[in-house]
Amino acid sequence: MPLMADVNPSGTPGQGLLSRISTEVVRTLKDSFGKGPLKAKSYMLDDFLIVVMRGGVTVAEQTMLDRDHGDLVREFRQTYQNEMGDELVAKVEVLTGRKVVNYQSQILFEPHIVVEIFFFDDTADESQIREMAAGLLGDLDAGDSTASVTNP
Repeated sequence: MPLMADVNPSGTPGQGLLSRISTEVVRTLKDSFGKGPLKAKSYMLDDFLIVVMRGGVTVAEQTMLDRDHGDLVREFRQTYQNEMGDELVAKVEVLTGRKVVNYQSQILFEPHIVVEIFFFDDTADESQIREMAAGLLGDLDAGDSTASVTNP
């Protein structure tokens, strides 16, 4: 399926889609986890979508990290992401109009970063790649989440 054409209100092609993806992933994780990332940005190239989220470790997770139990935090986060995977994939498919055939998630510590990787069944065609690149060139905020990232 082709990437849905998108133009944000300022007329920059592509930017709106990446920002909507970041915002929707942040919202989904925040609603289900109780705390979301502090920053998120999405990147798309050909048949990959990568959503990079910074911050958002819970107090309990930080306590475990401080006590050298990063393995337990990573195991819990992986289990959580496995449970959320179908919901995230469905939202990305709706937003992009493309079929996701594989999804992976990884949490990194120091700094705290969560990376969501979506692999599509087809490569974007040249016009889609140009449209996305045009939306990114000259705009360092393209793909940033517009969701409120204020956490309790």
